Amino acid sequence: MSSHSYIHNSKNENIYININGELFSRDNAKISVFDSGFLLGDGVWEGIRLHKSKLVFISEHLDRLFNSARGISLNIPLSKDEIIFEIEKVLSKNEMTDDVHIRLIVSRGDKITPYQNPNANVGPINFVIIPEYKKTDPEIYKNGIIIGRVSTIRPTENILSTHYNTLSKLNCILASIEANKLKYDEGIMNDPYGNISTCNSTNLFFIKKGQVWTSTGKFCLNGITRSKAIHICHINEIPCIETNFTFEDIEDCEEAFVTGTFAGIIPVTKIEKYKLSSTNSSSLVNKIRASYNQYINQYISSQ
Repeated sequence: MSSHSYIHNSKNENIYININGELFSRDNAKISVFDSGFLLGDGVWEGIRLHKSKLVFISEHLDRLFNSARGISLNIPLSKDEIIFEIEKVLSKNEMTDDVHIRLIVSRGDKITPYQNPNANVGPINFVIIPEYKKTDPEIYKNGIIIGRVSTIRPTENILSTHYNTLSKLNCILASIEANKLKYDEGIMNDPYGNISTCNSTNLFFIKKGQVWTSTGKFCLNGITRSKAIHICHINEIPCIETNFTFEDIEDCEEAFVTGTFAGIIPVTKIEKYKLSSTNSSSLVNKIRASYNQYINQYISSQ
């Protein structure tokens, strides 16, 4: 079980993928070995959900895409409407309408030679849109996930802003490898000052005495589902604080959950050796998750 567990769908073997506006079958979807993203992880990306023919929170996802691109001085010569058009084009080709996860990738484009300086780039950006049939495995909500501390920490802004959703995911990958070795589904990562920041691929919340705790957000990805979870707490009058805290401050918490675009609100059943009540029917996590799902349905109805 993991925060990204999904139900296998054989239709994914025959999907079409959009590369720079052209549609290719999965077996024929290829980019150059000189692509900046392949060579150096030089680019940005977004994960987007399609539910009931609606691209959920698409405006916020594209805002983050363009903010990330500006942060690394990458010019995307497409408007938001043009990107949506390209997404819808490949969705239409695949006849996809629901339970679809879309990976939108923009790299700095091809290089004349494998060299990190962007002055070695010779062409326009490369953009790739990969839509897959991906329905969350319902067992994840029933059984929850196990998380625990890893030694890999989040970088400071003068190393790499964690608010830029870049292809350079090595920091999170190293934390994920460490978590795997420790038999955790997700690794808890501290910020540079010893405070809890995030998990390696999801954002993180703890519940202690009816109060929801999460980080200040300074050193974690500015998650869209994270922001919705905070908003849902506020509108439901659930106390939610964004603050600095250490593991020792929350090791006696009763519940916890992680958030992400793919699976939404995911309960945590165990933090290292500590068992939690997050999956109980009466848990606050389940109340927040139900409110989040209702919020998505309201969003879809309004589009």
